[in-house]
Amino acid sequence: MIQEALLAELKFEADNTRKLFQAVPDDVLQYQPTDFNWTTAKLAAHIAQIYHWWDATLNQDVLEMSTYTYDPGDISNMESIMKKLEENISEAIGNLEQYPEEKFTDMWAMQMNGADIMPPMPRIQVVRSFLMNHLYHHRGELITYLRANGKPVPGLYGPSYEEEQAMGNS
Repeated sequence: MIQEALLAELKFEADNTRKLFQAVPDDVLQYQPTDFNWTTAKLAAHIAQIYHWWDATLNQDVLEMSTYTYDPGDISNMESIMKKLEENISEAIGNLEQYPEEKFTDMWAMQMNGADIMPPMPRIQVVRSFLMNHLYHHRGELITYLRANGKPVPGLYGPSYEEEQAMGNS
């Protein structure tokens, strides 16, 4: 039941992420709102990376960040970033489909050099916060990047402002 609900949400939100990524033109990939924010390309690559974390969340009891590596691939264009996104979504869905329902209450932790940087918590909590809520947070950032560049934003949970305007609603 938990697995089925998470799988439905994962697939629905993957479609929303795809829709958002399809709205990102290559001409805004180097946009960076401040010197400490990521560029649009790095932010999009990070969003794609979150789907990659399903494997470590479901199949490891501890994610040791001092040894963690991730190859975002080519982030110079959205086509390449989308390709990586699709790979990671497919991997995430496969991992969740194979995950035993009874293990969602098993404990999981994130560490750096053996010290907890995310305290141990039930895996279902990690899925909800570290994977899902974290994804939503960064997608919201990406939407602000699009708006700051005068680019239209797709509706993810109903029509966006731009879509409402196109329909003549205000």
